[in-house]
Amino acid sequence: MEPLTWTGSIAFLNPLLAIALALMVISILAWILASIILPEPQMTVNPDGTLTSGSGVRNLIQTVLRFSFLASVGLGVAYIVLGVLMGTSAGIIGAMSQQFLPVWLSLVLLYAMSIAFKRKLGLYGKLFDSPIGMIGFGLVMFWVFTGIFGALDLIVTHDPLSQVSGMKNKVPGTPLPSIEDGEYAWYLLGGDNLARDVFSRMVKGAWIVVQIAPLATMFAFMVGITLGLPAGYYGARLDTLLSFLANLILAFPVILLFYLLVTPEIVATGVPNYMAAILFIFPIIFLGVLLNSRYYTRPTFRTPLLIGVLGVALWLYLSLISTNGYIVNTDNYSIWGLPTYLDLFDVPGGILVVFVSVVFVNSPTVFRIVRGLAMDIKTRDYVAAAQTRGEGPWYIMLWEILPNARGPLIVDFCLRIGYTTILLGTLGFFGLGLPPESPDWGSTINEGRKLLSIYLHPALPPALALLSLVLGLNLLADGLREESLKD
Repeated sequence: MEPLTWTGSIAFLNPLLAIALALMVISILAWILASIILPEPQMTVNPDGTLTSGSGVRNLIQTVLRFSFLASVGLGVAYIVLGVLMGTSAGIIGAMSQQFLPVWLSLVLLYAMSIAFKRKLGLYGKLFDSPIGMIGFGLVMFWVFTGIFGALDLIVTHDPLSQVSGMKNKVPGTPLPSIEDGEYAWYLLGGDNLARDVFSRMVKGAWIVVQIAPLATMFAFMVGITLGLPAGYYGARLDTLLSFLANLILAFPVILLFYLLVTPEIVATGVPNYMAAILFIFPIIFLGVLLNSRYYTRPTFRTPLLIGVLGVALWLYLSLISTNGYIVNTDNYSIWGLPTYLDLFDVPGGILVVFVSVVFVNSPTVFRIVRGLAMDIKTRDYVAAAQTRGEGPWYIMLWEILPNARGPLIVDFCLRIGYTTILLGTLGFFGLGLPPESPDWGSTINEGRKLLSIYLHPALPPALALLSLVLGLNLLADGLREESLKD
């Protein structure tokens, strides 16, 4: 069987894409030079009161940039569409496009529904008025769908941990020496130094990021909000104490703190399990106080609601921190958690340690942001009006202050997922936390870098995946910030 080239029978698009990209790069450089050398364009007032700039070199450069960008995007879409239709006839690009078909369909459906109902979707709907936000959202959701469908084995072509004889460090598009029934015939992005499929490992690595980064960031926000609101609202000694503890954690270098938390000696003592038991209780506290403050005037409805919601939350909490029925299970002692038949799921030890470490490191920063916002918003008139009505402190914090701080918090949430993704990659790169055979992007980059001067393909795909996801999260945060400022 013949090796696959990158574009196969759609290679006729390559010169067109090269021209479009060259024009875009040249126009960007020309725009930078023009902004430095040329004077500001003259503005003219239209009859309707709007302003337009006169024709000139800048407008010409801007037009070339716009059309070259649109041409590049159009050609990229053409590669994907033709690749989906033609499969391996369109080379590696076509085969990968066909493998990602569930992701493309999900993105099209999500965008179509979001744009159709954007006026009813609040800040999320307004995001689709921002080109930067739409691009960032698309990049993020691409990897989210990739992780989900990859976990369901709808995208991967091979087992990411299996080794195939003769495929060590093979270049992208290399066919397998011997193909069994139902086995995919190529390593689309080549093989690594252990003869494993780089493409499948990249896809499976996305699922690890999708599992840990958003959930760990959400838990960190629950901790930061639960402690930051009373610190900013009450002030005084409570603020001093909590701020001291937050600053104490922030005083440690992040990487050193991570290294200490995930070392085998610390893990063996059960410290991460104790930290999980403490940190993961904050979402339950937040949920209980939120519902109680909202429905405290309706006790007949509030009491059964709290019993049901907190009962389920406590069950999930014990399932999350318990492994094989034990909260802590060391060589010297063990602490019982849940019976195994009630334990809904077991989080692998490596993932739990990394998860706890991310929550612990991010919580103080979130605390400081929420505290600052609470100190500012509590001086507003609507807070004074709520106090005059006789509302309780937690009602004011959760239903008056927190909703009016959502804009900065949503933006920071997106950025913090990006920071968490980088931290996960850093931990994997140094071989900390997750098992050595894990297909997470950091571990894959670390394994590929050892032969980087000879073979680029093992390290480059996970590095580009990490880069594109973090870029998408930053663009998404910029779009959300832009739209939230319009409120």
